[in-house]
Amino acid sequence: MLQDSFKEFLKEEISYLKKTDCYRHLKILNGAQKARVIFQGKEVINFSSNNYLGLANSKFLKQSAIEALSDLGVGAGASRLISGNLSIHEELEKQIACFKKTEAALLFNCGYMANCALLSALCNRHDIIFCDRYNHASIIDGIVLSRAQLVRYAHKDIDELRRLMISHQGRHKKRFIVTDSVFSMDGDLAPLCDIVALAKEYEASVMVDEAHATGVLGKNGHGVVELLGLEGEIDIQMGTLGKALGGFGAYVAGDSVLIDYLINKARPFIFTTALPPSTAATAVKALEIVQNRPDLRDILLRQAAWFRKQLQEAGFNTLESETHIIPVVAGENEKALQFSQGLLDVGIYAPAIRPPAVPEGTARLRISLMATHSMCDLEEALEHIQRIGKKLNII
Repeated sequence: MLQDSFKEFLKEEISYLKKTDCYRHLKILNGAQKARVIFQGKEVINFSSNNYLGLANSKFLKQSAIEALSDLGVGAGASRLISGNLSIHEELEKQIACFKKTEAALLFNCGYMANCALLSALCNRHDIIFCDRYNHASIIDGIVLSRAQLVRYAHKDIDELRRLMISHQGRHKKRFIVTDSVFSMDGDLAPLCDIVALAKEYEASVMVDEAHATGVLGKNGHGVVELLGLEGEIDIQMGTLGKALGGFGAYVAGDSVLIDYLINKARPFIFTTALPPSTAATAVKALEIVQNRPDLRDILLRQAAWFRKQLQEAGFNTLESETHIIPVVAGENEKALQFSQGLLDVGIYAPAIRPPAVPEGTARLRISLMATHSMCDLEEALEHIQRIGKKLNII
C-alpha cells in the first residue's frame, strides 16, 4: 500500500494535469493498424499511426513472422551476449548496414532504448552535446544519462548553433551534434547539410535519428541522409523498425568500431533480452519490400503533399511540414482537444498533441498519413477538418 502522503502527492499532480488540459489516458483501438480502424467502438479514419507504408498489416510480414515462430520459437531467451544472439539477428543487422550503406549495424529493442544506450555509452561529463530543441525526448534523456553538457539550440537555427559551438570551443574532450532528421511533431527536415559542414569546421561528430524517415524518404527509402546525398558523411545513424517498417525494434548504424564499442559498453543492449526472432524476421521482409516497392512511398508522399496544400490554402497553420507528418496548429490545449473530439464524433481520429510534447501555445492535431489511405479518406477528412476549424475559429 502506498503511504497516504505519497498518494496525496500523486492525486494533486493528476489534478493539475486535468486543470491544464494535459491529462492523458489510454484508449483502445481494435484490430490491425489500418487506414480505417475500430476505435472506442466505432469505425474511424486513422490519422494517428506511424505505420506510414501500411506494412504493419502486410500479409508478407505476417507470413515471415509465422515461419520464424514455427522455426525459432516465441522468444530469444537471453541477451545477445549470453545465448540470445540468433542467426536472424545477424542477418537483419547485415541488411540494415547494407540499407544504410554503413560498415555495420546493431539492433536495439526500441528507439527510446537505442538513443539512451547510444548517448550514455559514448559520452560522459567531459563531453558536450549540441541538441536541437525539438529533438525527441529519448535523445534528451540519453544526454542526461550520459552526464555530458547539454547545449540546446533553437530549432534548425544554424546561426545559433555556430555561435554556441564557437563559445564552447576547447573545453571538452568530445563534441557531438545530435538531431532528428524528420521532427516527429512538426514534420519538417533538419538542415543536415549545414550541420555536417559545421561539424567538420568545429571538429564535432554528428548523430542523426532517422526514426520517421526510415523507409519513407530518399530515392530508395534509406532516409534523409540518402535524400540529401550525405551517405558516408554522418558518423552515427539511428532508426526504428516500428514505424514505416511496420514491426518493432531499432538500430544504430555506423563504422564497425562503433558497433563493436556499443556491444561492449551500451548497457541497455548488454542487459536486455534480445528481440523475438519473429520480430527480426518481419524487419528483414520489410526492408525487402521497401527496396522493391517504391510505389508505396511515392503514393504516401504525393498524397501528403496534396493534403498539406489543401490545409494551407484553407488557412491552417501546418508550420514547416514537408513530409507525411502534418501538424495542424490549434493553439491552446483546450481548443486542440475540442478539435480532436469534434473530428472523432464524425469518424476521424486525429489526436490532440499538447505540452510537453510540443511548446506551450502550439497544441495541435498531428496528422500522420499512410500509403493505404485512399483519396476518399483524405477528401472526407479535409471537409470535416475545415468545417470544425471554422467553427472553432482556428481558420
